[in-house]
Formats: sequence, C-alpha cells, structure tokens
Amino acid sequence: MSSASLHQLFDRPGPKNTEAALRIMQQGVERYGVKQVVIASTFGDTGLAAARLLAGSGVRLVVVTHNVGFKEPGTLEMTAETRKELEDLGARVYTGTMPFRTFGTAIREKQAYSQQDLIANVLRLFGQGVKVCVEIVLMAADSGCITPDDVLAVAGTARGADTVALIRPASSNKLFDLKVKDILAKPLVF
Repeated sequence: MSSASLHQLFDRPGPKNTEAALRIMQQGVERYGVKQVVIASTFGDTGLAAARLLAGSGVRLVVVTHNVGFKEPGTLEMTAETRKELEDLGARVYTGTMPFRTFGTAIREKQAYSQQDLIANVLRLFGQGVKVCVEIVLMAADSGCITPDDVLAVAGTARGADTVALIRPASSNKLFDLKVKDILAKPLVF
C-alpha cells in the first residue's frame, strides 16, 4: 500500500466521513502493525462501527465517551445498552475526566483564560478531530486502558469520525511526551 493511499483529506468535517475514516483506521492498523485503537464515541455509534470492523482482529479497542455530566448533571449520552453491546464485541469503554475540559473550563467561565484552553485551541488549529484524538489518547493512557505503544486514534467533529492519527501515547501529566506521529485522515479546516 502506498503512503498516498493511506492519507485522506476530507472536504468538510462531519459524520459523512465516518465510513472512510474507519477504513483508513483499518489500513493504518495493517500498515503500522498497531495493536490498539482509541476512538471517541459520545453516543456509541462510531464505537460500534469500529468494534464490528475490528472484531476478531486481536486489536485492543478503547471507546472513550464524554464524562458524566457533560451535557446534563448526572447523565451520560451513551446508554447502558450501547455500552454493553460494545463490551460484548470486545471493546473497553472508558468514561472519565477530559484533560482539556476540567478546572480550566470552570476558570475560563470566570476569567476568560486558562492554560488548558490555550493547548486545546492550538490543537484545534489542525481541526477539532486532532484535538480530540490527542485528548482521548491522554485519557486512555491515564486510565491504563492502553500501553505506551503506538496507537491509532479516531475522532470527529460533532458526530461520526473524520480524523485518524497515529500517536505515541503519554499520560496527561506528561503531555509533551505524547507525539502525533502521523495524521492519516482529517477534514479541511475553515
């Protein structure tokens, strides 16, 4: 497989790119020999699609959700039924604190600036999906769901997937040890 066939630049962000992004994820697993994939999935649809594609492959799949209370106090957007279906397919579902949306978000609401916002906004220069890929890998590393070996991260803008990145993980307290080694797919940024 040539390098050119593995990389994709989408015209626009969004869920219409999910199928192609997951196909690129599969190609990336083969090309790089990656044994772990971390995917963002708020409601579980994208996670289920990835779990079905990776079933029986021996690749560890970690599905990262929003934190409880992200939208409404005490609630999680992913249903218990969807979580169980993901786990039945062999995926590990992780719900935890999002590194770029913690105390700094609360501080920003009071004083208009936080260091975490600066990092998140710099990553958004490459697109929302790149920011989320970095964030979910930090979360998966913090929780012990992945090893320090390279991982493919899959995320998107709003719903679905439109970004795939090869990342050397690090825990959030070692943020600058994390390396985005390759961006296999992303939408144009407007």
